[in-house]
Amino acid sequence: MSILVTGGAGYIASHTSVLLLKEGHDIVIFDNFCNSSSESIRRVESITDKKITAIEGDIRNRDDLIKVFDKYDIDSVIHFAGLKAVGESVDIPLKYYDYNLSGTITLCQVMKEYNCKSIVFSSSATVYGDPHTTPIKENFPTTATNPYGRTKLFIEEMLRDIFISDNEWKIVLLRYFNPVGAHISGTIGEDPQGIPNNLMPFVAQTAVGKREYLNIFGDDYDTPDGTGVRDYIHVMDLAQGHVDAIEKINSFDNVMTINLGTGNGYSVLDMVRAFEDASGRNVPYKIVQRRDGDIATCFADPSYAKEILGWEAKRSIREMCEDGWRWQSNNPNGYNNGEDKK
Repeated sequence: MSILVTGGAGYIASHTSVLLLKEGHDIVIFDNFCNSSSESIRRVESITDKKITAIEGDIRNRDDLIKVFDKYDIDSVIHFAGLKAVGESVDIPLKYYDYNLSGTITLCQVMKEYNCKSIVFSSSATVYGDPHTTPIKENFPTTATNPYGRTKLFIEEMLRDIFISDNEWKIVLLRYFNPVGAHISGTIGEDPQGIPNNLMPFVAQTAVGKREYLNIFGDDYDTPDGTGVRDYIHVMDLAQGHVDAIEKINSFDNVMTINLGTGNGYSVLDMVRAFEDASGRNVPYKIVQRRDGDIATCFADPSYAKEILGWEAKRSIREMCEDGWRWQSNNPNGYNNGEDKK
């Protein structure tokens, strides 16, 4: 199968590309590198011993996409491309609607023109908003507490409308929870620009000495220790979910919405302690004000993924932290050692 991986140089996409290549799929990576590094592609090539076709382009640019579909016979798309920081989306919502919504509209228009009607979409548990109960099932009501989450929700609805208009489309919406960790080799991992928006890169950068301390946003939530509880999932388990989805997509006769999580909730302080144990390093922290858009508790009911895809998360919180630390300690400044990313 020939698969276009949009945003393919990014964190989750690069790990997914490793597994796609190992399963024998041909991939074309498409990325504008606005929040990723082309070095990740070179390292995926090293891990898999395979050459990757990588094209620089923007999903909002129709001409960029047409060049790809003209040159390559694309069977399916795994759509990762987009902006992803909750806090930033609150500050600059129009940028998020432009990149995420406008980009996906343009992508789907070009796919339709080239009769490529198969897409796995990188959605998010943020579409559940602030759930009234946990674990979260796929049939729970959807809403969003921030612009980032709304872009994911709007794209999901748009894809469902596309299917209603033309049921030849094959669409899988993967709602995943909190990816952490890295490839076991320690050569690819999460490399955020500037101050990390997600917990574990901040924890890792603090442990390696790049940052003085970790900010914990609130300790007065209705949780066992007052800090936010999330479903942390190893990025390689998450990557396997994408491979399973793309390999089974043609067997589905409706839009499939699937949670990818472990079903376990861990607090921020749980993760800090686990990382300290795995790394042997102290992670100093300060409690600061809650962030806009954050919720108290969020973890998945992953049973539908096992039923439909035969998928389940296998790696422990210990492995998440050990692999994350291996990446961070081997690459204290990320892919480019502080140089400009490209």
